[in-house]
Amino acid sequence: MYFAALLARTEDGWEASDTELDDVETLSDLADLAREASPDEDTVLVLIEQEDAWFGVVRVDGEEDPRIYVSDAAAAARSSYGEILLTDELLGREPGDDGDDLDALDLDGTEDGESDDEEDGGDGSGAAAGSAEAVPHGPVGDAEILDDLGMSEKELRSMSGDAVGEIAEALGALDVLEAVR
Repeated sequence: MYFAALLARTEDGWEASDTELDDVETLSDLADLAREASPDEDTVLVLIEQEDAWFGVVRVDGEEDPRIYVSDAAAAARSSYGEILLTDELLGREPGDDGDDLDALDLDGTEDGESDDEEDGGDGSGAAAGSAEAVPHGPVGDAEILDDLGMSEKELRSMSGDAVGEIAEALGALDVLEAVR
C-alpha cells in the first residue's frame, strides 16, 4: 500500500491534494502532474510513501528539472512507484545501461547450441547482478531538497515511520495534508 500527495506552495500557504500514480509511468509524467497542481509555477512537492518501507520526495520548481530524494533505493526499486523515481542519473548510471543488459539476455529459451547457451547465461547473469548492485541500500538523491523550506538534510535522513507526515509538519502543512489523507 502506498500514499502519494502533492503539496503546492502558494501565496496563501500550502495546498495539498491526494493523487493517484496509476497513470504515471515516468519521472517526466510525475513532473507534469506536479506542474498541473500549480499554474503559477510555484514549488510543488510530490510525497510518496510505501508501507513505511521507503519514502520519496520530488520537488518541482516551475520548469526546472525535478529534484529527487529517496530514503531507501533498494526498497523503492521493488516498487513500481519507486522505479519511477530511481532514474539512471539518480543512481549514477549511464542512461541505457539497463537496456543493454536486457538485450544481452535471451529469455525465450530458443537459442541454438549449448556453448552459446552457457555463454549467454553467464553474461546475462553477470549483467543482471551488476544492475542489482547499482541500486544501493539507503538514501539516494538530493538530501538538501527541503533545506530552504525549513527541513535540514540531517532531519530528512533521520526520518522513519510516517515520514510524509513529519515532512508536512516541518513545512507547516500537516493540517492540509491530513485533510486529504
